[in-house]
Amino acid sequence: MTKIRSFHLATSVFSFLISVCFFGSPISHVAAEGWSRFRGPSGNGIAEGTSNVPTEWSRDTNIAFRTPLPGQGWSSPVVSDGRIYLSAAIPAGEAGDSKSPDFDLSLIVLDAKSGDVLNTVSLMEQTAEKSPKIHKKNSHASPTPIVDGDRVFVHFGYQGTACVDLDGNEIWKNRDLFFKPVHGNGGTPVLVDDKLIFTCDGASDPKVVALDANTGEVVWEVDRPNDASRKFSFCTPALISVNGQGQVIAPGSDCVLSISPDDGRVIWQLLYSGYSVIPKPIYHNRLVFLSTSYDTPSMLAIDPTGEGDVTDTHLKWSLKKNVPHTPSMLADEEWIYSISDDGIAMCVEAATGDIVYKKRVGGGFSASPVMVDDKIYYTNESGLTTVIAAGPDYKVLAENDLGERTLASAAVDGNALFIRTADAIYRIEE
Repeated sequence: MTKIRSFHLATSVFSFLISVCFFGSPISHVAAEGWSRFRGPSGNGIAEGTSNVPTEWSRDTNIAFRTPLPGQGWSSPVVSDGRIYLSAAIPAGEAGDSKSPDFDLSLIVLDAKSGDVLNTVSLMEQTAEKSPKIHKKNSHASPTPIVDGDRVFVHFGYQGTACVDLDGNEIWKNRDLFFKPVHGNGGTPVLVDDKLIFTCDGASDPKVVALDANTGEVVWEVDRPNDASRKFSFCTPALISVNGQGQVIAPGSDCVLSISPDDGRVIWQLLYSGYSVIPKPIYHNRLVFLSTSYDTPSMLAIDPTGEGDVTDTHLKWSLKKNVPHTPSMLADEEWIYSISDDGIAMCVEAATGDIVYKKRVGGGFSASPVMVDDKIYYTNESGLTTVIAAGPDYKVLAENDLGERTLASAAVDGNALFIRTADAIYRIEE
């Protein structure tokens, strides 16, 4: 049975008043401008209202800057009000003792126009005893920051979560939710009004947690209802609205939960077979689309209007070939677009799951694609971005090679594309 542990603090009203007095209004889940969270302002990888983003570039062409970055991290860049925000795990040896196994889990702030590093803020230490082995495609700083108004939320999975102002000054920090990880950290939180909601799917006791975004204190926790044999997953939840009701869609091992962000109540759940779930769900044409990830991923289309266990009633269709383990999907008009980890681009009809095309792009893929001006940007792990036309006809418009390992998803702001590689960040602009 699903257990909900709510923490209704006596200070909740006081926290609300504090948020109004000091921050102007209660926190909204919709960013005011820019690409201020994972997968952009709508959380679906689509850049709205942009124009003149390059479709062609090289290391020598249409590069406004390439700025080397300290440490390691696969958090995707976010851009807000002329600044870029990234997280990184910077070995303590970079600041002194070269033999130290410890890391400074940090926030890096850059000028979005010049690429100059404005600030590097150490948020918390990761000590050797809390540094288990991670997957070769992971980092100690993989979740993406969220910028909301005058605050930045920076999450490091099992290591903790921090909230700072735009200059990096600490507002709060929570390191009380440590759990035993498998392969490291992963999923990014979603900000819903005054709650920061994220998954804690480790080796045991998987759950979804909401923190008070003003204080960092736990508001509610929801245990996964099923006993999956492999409990670890890394999914970023998605916020949707169904008939005027908010739902946080949180896939994990062998199940997806729809949770009321207000109180942690499970609205519906659907069971499947899958673990190490990574792709963020999308909501399009009144259906939720997700991947079940490992070992053999299925693409599921779910009607989110049900209640309780909807496994046998609200699954509209499923597709079992060439589905991504890692990259999230895109949706536009009547189409769903995806890229598998081994480089198969696919377009399917959203209503039916019928395959429109499958084409080999080539290479390995981890980054989630972005859509700009009816063009889809697929960036592979070697730094090659293939730009294709949106729509039912597969047409390659350009191929652009940076020649650097790339696992992070791109960001778009105005007429510029931002790509993080293993060693640097690029601003790509005509």
